[in-house]
Amino acid sequence: MLAELIIFIIFILSFAGVLFIIVRKLPVLNSLPQNGTTGIKKHQIILDAENKLKEILISFEKQIWLHKFLSWVKIITLKIEIRVDMMLHRIRKKAQQIDKDLKEKK
Repeated sequence: MLAELIIFIIFILSFAGVLFIIVRKLPVLNSLPQNGTTGIKKHQIILDAENKLKEILISFEKQIWLHKFLSWVKIITLKIEIRVDMMLHRIRKKAQQIDKDLKEKK
């Protein structure tokens, strides 16, 4: 019972000490910047470089470059496919014309 009372008294004194320290440091803590910066202003060139770097990282994160590349490959593939289709169409047309000419000769 006595040990519990001593532990309880130590707890109360420790809690009071913490409260006393916090109350004394509240004005200093309140004067600190809210966003965590030190208040040193960065030069405009550094800010511009940081913004450009962030944009590049975001574009890689969103895979915009991969999307553009794959879209380009798709367009080129479709163009090649259309040309091949036109060539096949011409070859078939010529083959039909040759068959027609051979039937007329007989």
